[in-house]
Amino acid sequence: MDRETLETLTRLSGSFLRDNPKKSLDALFVLLRRDFVFDNLAIYLIEGSKNTTEVVYARAAGRGRSKEDEAAWGEEFANKVINAGKAAVIVPAKISMGDRIAMPYLLGLPMTLQNRRGALVFVRFGGPKFTPKQMPLATLAAVQAARVLDQAIYQDCLTQLELARHRAQLQDDFMATISHELHTPLGFIKGYTTSLLRSDTSWDLATQREFLTIIDEESDHLITLIDHMLDSARLQSGNLIMDFQPVRLDSLLRDETQRIQGRHEGLSVNLDLVTAPPILADSVRLAQVFNNLFDNAIKYAPGSKITISLHMKEKWQTIIFADQGEGISAEHIPFLFERFYRVPGQFGKSGTGLGLFICRQIIQAHHGRISVKTAPGKGTAFCIELPVQRVKGE
Repeated sequence: MDRETLETLTRLSGSFLRDNPKKSLDALFVLLRRDFVFDNLAIYLIEGSKNTTEVVYARAAGRGRSKEDEAAWGEEFANKVINAGKAAVIVPAKISMGDRIAMPYLLGLPMTLQNRRGALVFVRFGGPKFTPKQMPLATLAAVQAARVLDQAIYQDCLTQLELARHRAQLQDDFMATISHELHTPLGFIKGYTTSLLRSDTSWDLATQREFLTIIDEESDHLITLIDHMLDSARLQSGNLIMDFQPVRLDSLLRDETQRIQGRHEGLSVNLDLVTAPPILADSVRLAQVFNNLFDNAIKYAPGSKITISLHMKEKWQTIIFADQGEGISAEHIPFLFERFYRVPGQFGKSGTGLGLFICRQIIQAHHGRISVKTAPGKGTAFCIELPVQRVKGE
């Protein structure tokens, strides 16, 4: 080992940790092989609570490259190195001029990680044998490889913690939102019912009808909220039953549009629908998706014209559901279909953060895809792709 190689490995050790694990290890062993010849290498790790090893990284760089299926990788040897906790070498029992793949020289070095034990195994086919002078360089490579894997484990833990924190925050936001959403209709129902039941006041028929209409509407609102929560729980657990029947998407979209316009006078909807052959789908659940998208557009793009198109491409039918509202910033797009997620700044408007999650789960149950294209000031367009024939077994 020359001083220049050692200095180079030491200098680059920090940069390895800033890349992804595979690229970091690739860079490390490409550099190592300039001064330390090997044909194969493999990194084995063993869980503290398990008795089996697993390969987390392997590389065929020399004579074993063309015969990887036949070449030795040293799994049994790795177990011995891990259990012994010290470096070891193996030389072939017989030396001949035959197939070099059948004459592996092995060097194993123990690796100590934060929560695992492991071994780095080098293989040379047909020699030369590993010498004591080569041990410092091989040991340094094992140490640096352990650091890379430690960093990967650390980053994975950070990611999991951040994900857990994010989900906990979403659930906290959901509880605050749902408490408000449930309290509002219950407050209306309680208030107007109490007014009607007052014995010291007489209400004319028109006023009674107005109060009862409000109670009826708020009861519907309450039922919708509860249904969303139940559907969300069933979809999350995979227990929502789908009833797949032949469905014409163009007819379903027309019917749902007519129903929504009957509830929202003055709502402008432009339909651009091809006459499409039936697909296997649950019409009730797809209508629920369309209703959720209508509700979103009405709530977050009030007064905007809504354009709905349906077209076919190969084995897919595609629905584009677009509004001309304010749009959504790019940083929120990856989270729009998450359970309980609501775009910051929209908390003054009613909603539970479940609508788009339910949409995605229903579309996925149809073996389809849903995505969104949006930008501030450019409106929002949801794209739903459904297969012409539902693929079974996927």
